[in-house]
Amino acid sequence: MIEYNHKWDKIMANAQKLIIGNWKMNFTVDEASHFLHKLALVAKPTTNVEVVLAPALFSIQSLSLQVNRKQFKLAAQNFYHRDFGAFTGETSIAQLRGFVDYALVGHSERRYIFDETTDDTRLKVAAALRSGVKPILCIGETESEKSRGETNDVIYDQLLGGLREVTSEDIVNVVIAYEPIWAKEAKLPIPDEIANMVKLIRKHIEHLYGKKAAEAVRVVYGGSIDSSTAEPYLKITGVDGLLVGGASLNTKHFCEIIDISNKLTRTTRGGK
Repeated sequence: MIEYNHKWDKIMANAQKLIIGNWKMNFTVDEASHFLHKLALVAKPTTNVEVVLAPALFSIQSLSLQVNRKQFKLAAQNFYHRDFGAFTGETSIAQLRGFVDYALVGHSERRYIFDETTDDTRLKVAAALRSGVKPILCIGETESEKSRGETNDVIYDQLLGGLREVTSEDIVNVVIAYEPIWAKEAKLPIPDEIANMVKLIRKHIEHLYGKKAAEAVRVVYGGSIDSSTAEPYLKITGVDGLLVGGASLNTKHFCEIIDISNKLTRTTRGGK
């Protein structure tokens, strides 16, 4: 299990920006290894930004032997909520323990392509924490839900549903990723929209776990972000990082996003 020895203030003082690269169903094992090698050479060392890579499942074991964990952490894109058993074709988070530090839960593609429910996300969040892995709970509304004025209800249901089994001790190890499904390169949300949603998310967390928890929990934004659009979102108060899709498959663009995050974090902390 994860150790919970840090006080809220210490957690907040030591918080890093979080940049997550979701590779989705891309790269063979060899291609993933080659890409990680290139990325490790290009990415500048930083203590201000925690960089997490989410490769395809079959690449995780080999990359875990290759990766410098001081430079990058690994995440699972998906897993089954039971630890062991007769579940042909599934992989549990317990089987990934030691390979990954994080795991995506409730990504929009899992919800809307593979019909995962809020109960599924609840069970997966609990399973990840049980195995000492930090879940990245993804929440967000579709374009039709937004047009019907249902955004707040959707966020409430997905957030509280996913956190239903999370205790006040566990919550600090959960990352919330707000990813509006309607966000596209040609139709990105304005920063004020994201700022309002982040405030809403933290308000719900405060109601459940208290003000300190709401301030300490990391909330990241995801939604068609690349190196040319990352900075305005990273500057939003309350946004602790980004969940990056397509741009994470390009070493130049992904490293530029890391550099932007590093620069902004140093500025925020008063560094040089």
